[in-house]
Amino acid sequence: MTDFPLLPTSLVGSYPQPEWLIDRGKLAGRFPPRVRAKELWRVEPGLLAEAQDDATVLAVRAQERAGLDIVTDGEIRRESYSNHFATALDGVDVDNPGSALDRSGHPNPVPRVVGPIRRPHPVQVRDLQFLRSVTDRPVKITVPGPFTMSQQAQIEHYADPADAALDYAAAVNAEIQDLFAAGADLVQIDEPYMQARPDAAREYGVAALQRALDGVTGRTAVHICFGYAAIIHERPSGYSFLPELAALPAQQVSIETGQSGLDLGVLRELSDKSVILGVIDLSTPEVESVETVARRVRRAFEYLPPEQLVIAPDCGMKYLPRQSADGKMRAMAGAAALLREELG
Repeated sequence: MTDFPLLPTSLVGSYPQPEWLIDRGKLAGRFPPRVRAKELWRVEPGLLAEAQDDATVLAVRAQERAGLDIVTDGEIRRESYSNHFATALDGVDVDNPGSALDRSGHPNPVPRVVGPIRRPHPVQVRDLQFLRSVTDRPVKITVPGPFTMSQQAQIEHYADPADAALDYAAAVNAEIQDLFAAGADLVQIDEPYMQARPDAAREYGVAALQRALDGVTGRTAVHICFGYAAIIHERPSGYSFLPELAALPAQQVSIETGQSGLDLGVLRELSDKSVILGVIDLSTPEVESVETVARRVRRAFEYLPPEQLVIAPDCGMKYLPRQSADGKMRAMAGAAALLREELG
């Protein structure tokens, strides 16, 4: 298993897609799509895969130049963090969408679950293989969580949403196993709806996440967040769902503290985990100073040793201007270097 340096740095997942690849104005002017949104792409279908490969290389090189220790593919091929995977499953009708409330309370077109949810083939293995081929650094790839996908669907086939979540979990589990077999160093499961809907998450989301992790031997993370800062503007002062993750077999938990100024006492609940600590405020394009980022990381030392911390942005950088994203990544890497020197 790959050894990471003290206070390794990484994106949570996404990096800004180039304007020549996707219509960023349209992307930012709507809620993240749950069904396919092919109209967002600027490149014709026959050339899109090649263009996405080229843009992925740009995202990887930007992370390397900034000095990040763990590299992602920037989620360049995705219209949203979840629809890339969720719309590739059997049992899902994406051509005749249903409706479900987003975490903001607004209705959004979503896949209709009209049959048993199954993964007919690997969805992101080729993405991971391409990422692995263009960098020598440790690589992370993200998959949407089973509970979150169950909340982003109109479920008709299943009488009990818990059963749908478990079938989503089986699909995620198979994908994770294939991603590790293809060379992933870290696989992150994105479960933002556990924070948004904590009662249902406790009722059946934790069991679904446990199923998604069954038998997985690679290094895994679970990401819980308050939503994209560009879309969800009001931030609570604390997590409504986090200690429940302590018993899960994932080695890492990803949280946000940069924008919200979160009370880090919650880290006591995760003393057996490594924590991917969000310390970059994504609500503003302004680039933080190295010292500001380092100060946000130092707040966590009261609760967890540096050996259990990863430095990251609050959430995905998808909606930031690329220049801001690059500056914020450099600030993360600079803060890590400063803190490593302080710690000796």
